[in-house]
Amino acid sequence: MNEVKASMAGSVWKITVNAGEKVEEGQDIVILESMKMEIPIAAEAGGTIKELKVSEGDFVNEGDVIAIIE
Repeated sequence: MNEVKASMAGSVWKITVNAGEKVEEGQDIVILESMKMEIPIAAEAGGTIKELKVSEGDFVNEGDVIAIIE
């Protein structure tokens, strides 16, 4: 099981995957918005999205878990 974590604080602007979807290493999962910049957060390993821990519009802090991949 692999946790995808926020690399910085920001708002969840867009979620690009759904729970149950297969992803590859390096694939963008979420796009954060901070200070009018869009920051993609990518999967660090391939697998299936077990759970998304955020919704669009949520605020996350650096290190918060965004998704779980198995």
